[in-house]
Amino acid sequence: MPHLLDLQRNSYLWFQEEGLREIFEDISPIESNERGNNQDGKLKLYFDDYKFGEPKYDIAECKERDATFAAPLRVKVRLENAETGELAETEVFMGDFPVMTDTGTFVINGAERVIVSQLVRSPGVYYSGTIDQMGKSLFSSTVIPNRGAWIELESDANDIVHVRIDRNRKLPATVLVRALGFETNDEIMDLFGDDPRIAETLKKDPTRSQEEALIEIYKKLRPGEPPSIDSATSMFNNLFFDPRRYDLAHIGRYKLGKKLGWQGRLFGQTLARPLVHPYTGKVVLPEGTVIGNKELEQIAASEMFADAGSDWARQLEGKKLAEALVDTNTGEVLLEEGTKVGKKELKAIKDSGMFKRMPANDIEAIIEGVLPARRVEKTFAQKRIPGLQEIYVLKGEGDGRHEVKIVCNNANLPDTLRTVEPADMIANISYLLNLMEDIGRVDDIDHLGNRRLRCVGELLQNQFRIGLTRMERVVKERMATQDIDNLTPQMLINIRPVTAALKEFFGSSQLSQFMDQTNPLAELTHKRRLSALGPGGLSRERAGFEVRDVHHSHYGRMCPIETPEGPNIGLISSLANFAKVNKYGLIETPYRVVKHDGDDVTVTSEVRYVTADAEENLVVAQANEPLDENNRFEHAHVASRLQSEVIEVAPQRVDLMDVSPKQVVSVGTALIPFLENDDANRALMGA
Repeated sequence: MPHLLDLQRNSYLWFQEEGLREIFEDISPIESNERGNNQDGKLKLYFDDYKFGEPKYDIAECKERDATFAAPLRVKVRLENAETGELAETEVFMGDFPVMTDTGTFVINGAERVIVSQLVRSPGVYYSGTIDQMGKSLFSSTVIPNRGAWIELESDANDIVHVRIDRNRKLPATVLVRALGFETNDEIMDLFGDDPRIAETLKKDPTRSQEEALIEIYKKLRPGEPPSIDSATSMFNNLFFDPRRYDLAHIGRYKLGKKLGWQGRLFGQTLARPLVHPYTGKVVLPEGTVIGNKELEQIAASEMFADAGSDWARQLEGKKLAEALVDTNTGEVLLEEGTKVGKKELKAIKDSGMFKRMPANDIEAIIEGVLPARRVEKTFAQKRIPGLQEIYVLKGEGDGRHEVKIVCNNANLPDTLRTVEPADMIANISYLLNLMEDIGRVDDIDHLGNRRLRCVGELLQNQFRIGLTRMERVVKERMATQDIDNLTPQMLINIRPVTAALKEFFGSSQLSQFMDQTNPLAELTHKRRLSALGPGGLSRERAGFEVRDVHHSHYGRMCPIETPEGPNIGLISSLANFAKVNKYGLIETPYRVVKHDGDDVTVTSEVRYVTADAEENLVVAQANEPLDENNRFEHAHVASRLQSEVIEVAPQRVDLMDVSPKQVVSVGTALIPFLENDDANRALMGA
């Protein structure tokens, strides 16, 4: 069983070691504006390293003096003058930062407080379906970032696909495709496999070139402002491709890869054309193959969809170079023609830093230039947008059998890439078109795979980011008005916005609460509490029955019993006994792995932590199913669970097994004697 306070302690530790570093990297450098007496970009302020000092008082003393248990945060700041080349480096005090105690609490003004973890909708892409009055199925999709503009797609009764950018008036979806560089109608039709719905949408599309498309989007988003191609291009790039304005977070990139990548979309489909490896020309899977788990493993093992732009090391390792690899920054030859790339050579490339800030498109071009030639030519779309993967599958029966094109994004992109990519936008439209052909599935918003936890570390990170953004404005003002020759980092930085943001969060946020100190159990359950309320979450008035209800994905992750009665019922819950939170904020529960060797089925002692998404199609046996001395199931029929159904299956169908009957419930509920004989409402009272 994980430590019961891990939820709080691990999250705060992450914030101290990584969360703060992320924010300082995001905000560095702060550059001077054109206004005032300094030219654009002449001054740059960098935040390099940071460290925490020792708290002034210990915990007992803080409680006595009504003080806050906090440690001073000191940051190494570097001010650079691009014109003179001058450097001023100094350590700046950035305020006293509240420190978490060993018991997972904060002492604020002498009182112990707990930051409750918040359960929110995860960034990612979501699909939903409705049926109109005529009985026609209509579909819509929403790309929700952590920060930035939403992209909403919807189909209508006339088979036209519309897009809404940042909740503005809708446009034909092909305008967005054109803005990404597919200028002619033929290119767009070819991209989506001559889909009739795209043909209908093109009839409503007033634009004929990329420039017209960008201006059309600008007019919808900035009505009344005179459009120019420069301002339209700049607005489009800032809206989606600027990491300061658009942030999917690690979880958003992971969810887009899972939903729009080939692995999630090919399962159960029949190939209309063979899958051919682009470099070797070898047929990985022949035409007519029905794709199951085994076939997905074959495709993954072949690495035919590995992308050179985002995964250059894996693409080069073990290969013999057909051309010399030249460092584009210095012109130096890093590896000679004919070199076999091993670990040493990969390290040399990494140390050179040539790929560090290079766009994926350019990396891909360089890698493909030095590797032996591709056997399969890239399509026009793949040349235009890196990472796009195009696969053809068969749908329909008899005479109505036809080819459908699936356009996937690049599922191998690193989590550090947090903006939306052009390939994601194209794959999103393709998924919506595929839904109309009965390929893919709509999302259940109440499923725990689509909800995540914002723990204390992330909540603090968001507050710190707000404070630093306010401070950035002050720094830019001072850069513009003060005398450039005598400037020091201390003169530029005003820490008041940062300390005020933190003070406000700890003092008055809905998620910062006085610790329940009635008894040790009350204290522990308070620290393991999950709330759907709070900033960026739900409100009591708006939350319907579906959000509050118990869902099958809560099994082993959230307690179905412990929740307050009254207006907050179902919105405030508790983490289950054995549950853990992974790096994406998704709740995982442990299961014992069931090993299959032909018909021989053994329950191993290996424990695997599984997210709600990964568990969706797995059969899980109950914890108290009898086993013999060799860890084999005693009965021919095993009581198991598949999604929300309790079923009896043969041992050969079981994938996993519960670790304990207590894993369903929370710490408080597990202490109720004879819980299984209790009425659920009475158990709720006990918890």
